[in-house]
Amino acid sequence: MENRTDTARTALVTGGASGIGLACVTQLAQQGVRVAMNHLEEDAQGPEQVARLRAQGLDVIAAPGNVSIPGGAERMVEAAIAALGGLDYLVNNAGISGTRDPIPASALEQIDEDLWMALLNTNLIGVFRCAKAAAPALRASGGAIVNTASTAGMGLQGSSTPYAASKSGVVSVTRSLARGLAPDVRVNAVAPGQVATPWTANWPQARKQAALDKMLIKRHVQAEDVAQTIVYLLTGAPMITGQTIVIDGGMTVS
Repeated sequence: MENRTDTARTALVTGGASGIGLACVTQLAQQGVRVAMNHLEEDAQGPEQVARLRAQGLDVIAAPGNVSIPGGAERMVEAAIAALGGLDYLVNNAGISGTRDPIPASALEQIDEDLWMALLNTNLIGVFRCAKAAAPALRASGGAIVNTASTAGMGLQGSSTPYAASKSGVVSVTRSLARGLAPDVRVNAVAPGQVATPWTANWPQARKQAALDKMLIKRHVQAEDVAQTIVYLLTGAPMITGQTIVIDGGMTVS
């Protein structure tokens, strides 16, 4: 399905300056892929990480932009593709929780329109914006897309009702994109559980332990674990499309 040579492979990773996104950028670049790292324009961590990886001899470039902004997301994708000279892989990883502490499903008064729109624009519509903008280049290369969903999109509550809904939407749009871009482009998703990233670093220890107690594999999921699955779905797995792979150490089946 992939028509370009190994030395010519290219990728765009949204939300690539930290956590799962940074792990994806690193692993892809270590495999010889030329990677555009998307980050918010005001986020100094993006250029810092690009410089760090380039100092290691990895072929990484910056792709600043905000996927939640109509038009801005598309311009970012188009600029990245132009800089890369094409596109083989897209990782739609950019996402927000919208809240530092979980909002119980019963606390309707804590959920307003602004929270809904922020989460939907970034976590769900941003995925579609980037996929649509990248589709012509991905069709030309016979490429692949992987979207970052969440176990919150697979029936768990997650940080809030809007967050869970946005990630459920990612699962659904993954199937629709797989149908719409077939047979040229494979589209899959990953659904991480609780992952040890800067996002979760300051969570209460009791909250982390509660998740660990439910896991069959008794260690916290690392960003690198998720990235490894994403890279496999991009560069291998030629007959897998429209699927969402849960990465939670067995928490949801225990």
